[in-house]
Formats: sequence, structure tokens, C-alpha cells
Amino acid sequence: MAKTFTTGIVILALVAALGAGCATKGQTGAAVGAGTGALIGQAIGGNTAGTLIGAGIGTGLGYITGNEMDKKERVAP
Repeated sequence: MAKTFTTGIVILALVAALGAGCATKGQTGAAVGAGTGALIGQAIGGNTAGTLIGAGIGTGLGYITGNEMDKKERVAP
């Protein structure tokens, strides 16, 4: 029951983040990274702590990747 609830919350958060629209690639990367990281964390850890750790790591990596893409876009003519 708890695993189904956690998975449902993660999916709902991902849909809400993607549906809200993001102004930059950094924000989009953070949203996608959070959802993906949470799903991977849940699959590996199988508990809430794994889900939250995965979401945190995914958010950071997604933001860094998206932010670098934004920087390249601003520099390119």
C-alpha cells in the first residue's frame, strides 16, 4: 500500500511539474530530473528514503545539465 501511494505521489508531482511549463532549460531539467530520480530511487531502494534521495540527486543533475544548455544557447550566435 505504501509503495503504491509513494509511486502515485511521484507520478503526480512529475505530471504537475511538466504541465506547469518552465521558463528555462534549467528549470525543465530540474523537474524532469526530480521525477526520473525519484522513480529510480524508488526502484533501487524500495522505500521513501530512496525516493527522496533519488529525487534530490535527479533535481541537481537535471538543473546542472539544463543550465549548461541555457549557457550554450546564450553564447551561440
